[in-house]
Amino acid sequence: MARYTGPSTRIARKFGEAIFGDDKAFEKRNYPPGQHGMAKKRGKKSEYAVQLMEKQKAKYSYGILEKQFRNLFEKASATKGVTGEVLLQLCEARLDNVVFRMGIAPSRRGARQIVSHRHVTVNGENVNIPSYHLKPGDVVGVREKSKSIEAIERSLSNSSHVYEWITWNNETKSGTFVTVPARLQIPENIKEQLIVELYNK
Repeated sequence: MARYTGPSTRIARKFGEAIFGDDKAFEKRNYPPGQHGMAKKRGKKSEYAVQLMEKQKAKYSYGILEKQFRNLFEKASATKGVTGEVLLQLCEARLDNVVFRMGIAPSRRGARQIVSHRHVTVNGENVNIPSYHLKPGDVVGVREKSKSIEAIERSLSNSSHVYEWITWNNETKSGTFVTVPARLQIPENIKEQLIVELYNK
């Protein structure tokens, strides 16, 4: 299946929370989409349905396709530590996510586009792969020729999020991926244990 490119509000309504950030449209209609969206659904969701929903929420939140997500899970399973926590840490270490967290783009979808269009550098070298895995100490910056792009300047001026595991210098328009974030430092509302249970069935 190709990556979803439709309205983000529709997906947020599906999960009942603004998984893509502030969303005025979601606030107005925070019930599931469709003609029966406001109707109370019958029956209780099965354990499998709950686990699947959590996996889909994580995939949509980070903009990762199933095959990529499965590969990340297998990598997390082979890594020392709590599998669910390591899985989210791998998602957070993706270049497109860090570009978003640094405020270079207002969303992960926008961050993927900025990276793909070669506006971002890692340790001074152009990198156009959104899934590029960053290591602690890597320096992410806006390419010199791209520093005056209005969309990037606007996003940086509107950014107010501060994360302990990354630094940002607005003068040089570059920042450092200082360390892999601990689970408590990852703000996503994802029950990663449900995803682990789903894949381990």
